[in-house]
Amino acid sequence: MRLTGLSEAVDRIQAGTSPHAALAEFVDAFNLASSDEARFAMLEKAPVLTKDKRLDALVGAIAEYLAKQYKLGRVPSWVSGAARCLDRPWHTSSMFIDWKREFLTDGMREYLTFSSPAEFASRNIFTEQCPLSSARSEPS
Repeated sequence: MRLTGLSEAVDRIQAGTSPHAALAEFVDAFNLASSDEARFAMLEKAPVLTKDKRLDALVGAIAEYLAKQYKLGRVPSWVSGAARCLDRPWHTSSMFIDWKREFLTDGMREYLTFSSPAEFASRNIFTEQCPLSSARSEPS
């Protein structure tokens, strides 16, 4: 069964699915959507806020990034809430083993700081230039 939206992906994460798997499945479904209207519908419903500040900020960044990458003409209003931003920087990448802890060198942090798309950096999330291009690649 294919995910119908980002909010469903967050629900699955809360039910125990790994964040990487649920978000990769969502990105796949989003990329395969038949129209821009269908894509926007997949972003429109605000995902519940979780007790994981990183996840809450990340889903806001993903929604804004996809809306802009696909030139949908609008971004869901829920992405701009204060709960969708981190107080402290989070440097992460697809090469990152455990998304709860940081194992990155200073050089890698610097690279991620300067390469991160604005939709992520504005939320204090620093990642690769194309953060969703390797959504299906399980971190090693």
